[in-house]
Amino acid sequence: MSNSADSPRTGTTGSAPDPAPESAPEPSPAASRAVPAPVSGDRRGGFRPVRVLTVGVFALAGLLFFTSFTTAKGTNIRTDASLLKLSDLIQERSQKNGELDETNGALRDDVESLAEADDGSTRAQDDKLAGLEKNAGTQKVKGRAITVTLNDAPPDATAKLPGYPEPQPDYLVIHQQDLQAVVNALWQGGAQGIKVMDQRLISTSAVRCVGNTLILQGRVYSPPYKIQAVGDPEKLQQALAEAPSIQNYMVYVNVYGLGWKVTEDGTVTLPGYSGTVDLHYAKPVE
Repeated sequence: MSNSADSPRTGTTGSAPDPAPESAPEPSPAASRAVPAPVSGDRRGGFRPVRVLTVGVFALAGLLFFTSFTTAKGTNIRTDASLLKLSDLIQERSQKNGELDETNGALRDDVESLAEADDGSTRAQDDKLAGLEKNAGTQKVKGRAITVTLNDAPPDATAKLPGYPEPQPDYLVIHQQDLQAVVNALWQGGAQGIKVMDQRLISTSAVRCVGNTLILQGRVYSPPYKIQAVGDPEKLQQALAEAPSIQNYMVYVNVYGLGWKVTEDGTVTLPGYSGTVDLHYAKPVE
């Protein structure tokens, strides 16, 4: 109930009592609430929007069920099966590319053997060709080597040292620039040949990362990444220590736990590059 000052039920102490309400006049038959007139015709035959809406809902539901059945074709469309199939396809193509590289390398060896049998060249020309092939990376190289291993940090890693922020997901994975920094430092340290994972690098090799995977010459790799270089182990390790980009990487190693390991391998033989050496580039539209 309202307690405002203008309420007819509110008064002051000692005031005259409210006058008795007058009796309400008896309503006349004409003033009574009118009774609604009956609807002409049969009520069951009238237009009902609710029925039309109900039919529409059931029709739409049936259409959705039919579409789901046609799309699924007996499979579970709520899972990530399509993504799994895409991942399997990538792995299959990567393996196929590796097999083709091996076949290409074997054919190249056969061609070189036939060419050496009787090519009409002089000994000096053969020596020059061998030197060019060695520099191109298509021939095996043997010598003392080191291996650098890079790996992602644990997914639940936290800052190990005070004064550093908690890691973002981007801090805990190996990036393309990390791999490139190692490769460039090894070349700077006088490496005679470098192998990333199981592939020899040449002048046209591109170390690229897509997401958390490495794509190298048509093949896909996941961490840990291993980079092996033939050369003077001391000079190679010194070049790694002096590279500014690797010094920055080592901060993430010490703070967030990114993987870093350098080992000396003794004398090893790196395989020659066996893939295609043809250059593919864009051409203007004529």
